[in-house]
Amino acid sequence: MKKVPVKNISKNTVKRTSPKSQAKLDLPLINKDLPLLIPKKKDGKFGYVNQNGKFVIQPEYHIAVFFYEDCNLLNSPNEKVRKFGTKDYATVEKDMISYRINQAGKRVYKFNEADFGKCKPSEYTQQLYQAYILNGFYGIIEKKRFVNAADYRDYQIYPQYQYLFILEGDDVANPMIVASYNDKFGVIDVHNKVIIPFEYDDIKRNFSWKLGKMFEVSKDGKNYYYVDSNNKAY
Repeated sequence: MKKVPVKNISKNTVKRTSPKSQAKLDLPLINKDLPLLIPKKKDGKFGYVNQNGKFVIQPEYHIAVFFYEDCNLLNSPNEKVRKFGTKDYATVEKDMISYRINQAGKRVYKFNEADFGKCKPSEYTQQLYQAYILNGFYGIIEKKRFVNAADYRDYQIYPQYQYLFILEGDDVANPMIVASYNDKFGVIDVHNKVIIPFEYDDIKRNFSWKLGKMFEVSKDGKNYYYVDSNNKAY
C-alpha cells in the first residue's frame, strides 16, 4: 500500500482562519445607539472606524455607507445572494464598481443588475411636523393643530431661524431638525432644544440620522465627517 505523504495531509487538514477573513469581528460597543462601524474619510478615500475611532476597514473606497439592508438584494430572484442584502453588510464603491462588504472588510458580493429584486413598499408614516415660513424666517408647526398663523401659540417653534429641515427618522414624535442661525448650522429638536451646537458650515440633509443615529457635518463646506447626538466626532 502506498502511504500518503505527511506534507499533503498537513496541507489539506490543517487550516486556520485569520481574523481578517471572518465575517464578523468583536467590535467595541461604547454607545448602543450607534453603529459598530462608522464610515470615515481619510486622504480622499472612505473606510470604516469602530466606536473608538480606530480604522477597522482601511480607506480605499470612493463611496462607503452604513451597514444596512439593501431591499433589492433581500428580494433577489437569486436566492444565493439574498443574504448579502441584510444589515450585516455595507455597500461600497471603488473604481466605479459597487460591492457589499462584511464587517471584516471583505468584498463578498459584486453588484449585478440581474440579481436585483423589487423592493416591497414600506408602510408610509405620516409626519407630525413641518417647517413653516413667516416673514422670511423658519419655524415648526404641528399640522393637525395649526390654525392661525397670527397666533404664536399655534406654533411648535415660532419662526426664528434662517433655515429648517426635518430629518427622516423612525420617531416622528421627536424628529431631529437641521437648523441655520447666524449663518451657522446646528441641530434642534421639536422643543427647540439645541442638540448639535451652531458651529458648522453645513450639515447634510440625508439619511445618516435614520440609518446610523449620526449627523454628517462640515466646518469648511468641503470636508465632512460624522458626529453623534453628543457632538462627538468620528
